[in-house]
Amino acid sequence: MTGMDARFLGITDLVETPPVAVVVDVMRAFTVAAWAFARGAEKIVLAPSLEEALALKARHPDWVTLKDGPPAPGFDAVNSPALLRSADLGGRTVVQKTTAGTVGALAVKEASLVLCAGFVVAEATARLLRERGSDRVTFVVTGEDGRAEEDLACAEYIARRVTEPGADAAGFLRRAAESRAAAELAQGVRQGAHPDDVALCLEVDRFPFAMVATSEDALMVLRPHTTPST
Repeated sequence: MTGMDARFLGITDLVETPPVAVVVDVMRAFTVAAWAFARGAEKIVLAPSLEEALALKARHPDWVTLKDGPPAPGFDAVNSPALLRSADLGGRTVVQKTTAGTVGALAVKEASLVLCAGFVVAEATARLLRERGSDRVTFVVTGEDGRAEEDLACAEYIARRVTEPGADAAGFLRRAAESRAAAELAQGVRQGAHPDDVALCLEVDRFPFAMVATSEDALMVLRPHTTPST
């Protein structure tokens, strides 16, 4: 693939449904989602609100609910990759509600292809975009009204990897490591966090799958998608 028209927009900048959307939330929603799949989760339901997450839990008591912030009644886990990495989620459905990531995915749910991403699935995401021949891609930078440096750096890195498979991650990772979100997590400003969260969010290509979101039974559902490497 020689070229790709990549746009980088915040959630509030989305005035029309893009044909292809990559929703980026590095710290921490989609790093957490990737870890959930790595720990065996079958699918992740992206909930529009905390109330809807709790309603889904009431209807499906075996589903695993997780949210941003501190532990709360009705929720089984918090949005921390380090706190999730030892969980046994074999065959389970996870319900995720976060401040930015899940909101961004739901904002583009009508797109023909919706991918959710962070550094941990960067190459698999780029590979899927290459495979689909996606020449116009909107990257939704979910954090800080589209200004989150870690999300923008990751989005720009994935866009670069689509057309330059050998692109180096170092500069992009440096930007993410110096971001406000990384500082807040490292300093313990954000609740429901673990000291290892930042490092886990900055692992490039930890997992071999992309994450595709589609509508299933009126729910926005995320599933892992593995594309054979060429």
